[in-house]
Amino acid sequence: MDSPNEVDDKLAYFQAITGLDDRALSIQILEAHGWDLDLAISTITDDGNSSSANLASGSANNSLSGGNFTSGSWEGIEGSNVGNNQMVAHPGSPGIAWRLVTLPFSIVRGSFGLLSGAIGLGMWVAGGVLSHSLNAIGWGSGEFRPGQGEESAPLVSMSAGAAEALAFINLFEREYGNFHPAFQTSGFMEALRTSREEFKLLFVYLHSSEHPNTPTFCQNTLCSEVVVEYINQNFVSWGGNVRASEGFKMSNSLKASTFPFCAVVMSATNQRIALLQQVEGPKSPSEMLSVLQRVVEESGSVLVAARIEEEERRHNRRLREEQDAAFQAALEADRARERQREEEAERLEREAAEAEKRRKEEEEALARAAREAAEREAALERRRQEKAMSLGVEPEKGPDVTQVLVRFPNGERKERRFHSSATVQSLYDYVDSLNCLLAEKYSLVSNFPRVVYGPDKYALSLKEAGLHPQASLYVQVEDA
Repeated sequence: MDSPNEVDDKLAYFQAITGLDDRALSIQILEAHGWDLDLAISTITDDGNSSSANLASGSANNSLSGGNFTSGSWEGIEGSNVGNNQMVAHPGSPGIAWRLVTLPFSIVRGSFGLLSGAIGLGMWVAGGVLSHSLNAIGWGSGEFRPGQGEESAPLVSMSAGAAEALAFINLFEREYGNFHPAFQTSGFMEALRTSREEFKLLFVYLHSSEHPNTPTFCQNTLCSEVVVEYINQNFVSWGGNVRASEGFKMSNSLKASTFPFCAVVMSATNQRIALLQQVEGPKSPSEMLSVLQRVVEESGSVLVAARIEEEERRHNRRLREEQDAAFQAALEADRARERQREEEAERLEREAAEAEKRRKEEEEALARAAREAAEREAALERRRQEKAMSLGVEPEKGPDVTQVLVRFPNGERKERRFHSSATVQSLYDYVDSLNCLLAEKYSLVSNFPRVVYGPDKYALSLKEAGLHPQASLYVQVEDA
């Protein structure tokens, strides 16, 4: 079972297509067809199913009363549907399409102060059914084929309404020249949208080439300079050929019974249009201009109010957009400042962490250096003690005792006695036992003659090295 919203949508769609105002009867028909919209609508529109069609037509006839247009006023509130006043199809018109366009369209009529008239959304829903049917017989939405007796037009990739509008303009210009009201090269609804956006009324001209008064009206009135200039200045214009689908649909909806036929409409609420004026039959330029001027004067306040309302709406929308933009800018600025604060805090935290890391590394390096220095000092001290112990007791003076003087780079002098049989290595052990030299690589050198007592002479005795009975040596530090 459909939801209540789906039921209401189907019911509204069915009533818009069929024109039935009797809600109870519409529900009965839909329930009888299992709420199948296509099946229920085909029952009403199918000529072969006379019982259902008569039932729908009878209900519509009973629920709507007719209204006739008279100059300057409208009689009746609810207008009869077009189905009650069927338009006779032109000879040779395609059967299925011309039957479908006679689907009923609701028209509300009244004085201009309330609403001169409105053509309901159902007409445009029915137009969708018509377009679908035209596709079935080769009159697709992407092309337009003129009626019988007209030259074939090339296929144009555009909507059916736009194709028909262009075909009408081409036909009109071939017959009456290029000076005419600036008809829109679009479908009716697009032209209506344009008039609403420009805050103008929509001037509608329905063209019937077969009517005897059409050529005179077009040449002398519709294409007259004064009428063309006034229409172009005060209206958006749309023209349709009654032999084309949209023009025929409009002629049925507006109940065009006498040609030439013109109308003035404007966009109303709830996707409806207000029918302000109909001009039927031949009119002189002065008569046409008088009617149009009266409509413009009467509807001027409505258009001005609509323009003011739209300008106020645009101003409010622009103000909201500016406020939103300012709010977004302020919000983005706050976010940017917050991001900057977070980044600054992160930077400071990162720098503090790096500084702390460097401090710890420096402390560890200092501690390591101090530890290594202490270890080196301890090692040197152990070596000095070991060297001092290896030297033994300094001998007394005697013929076999050698007197050795050692000078250090800092100018300090040290003197000691050694047995002449002691090796040159013992001299190095003596220097190492003193706390006068921090360098680990050095050599003992004599001045005159200059002799370097390096590793090659470590094993020689002092006498063999020529250092007995006395010697003067200096410490020469070697580069690491």
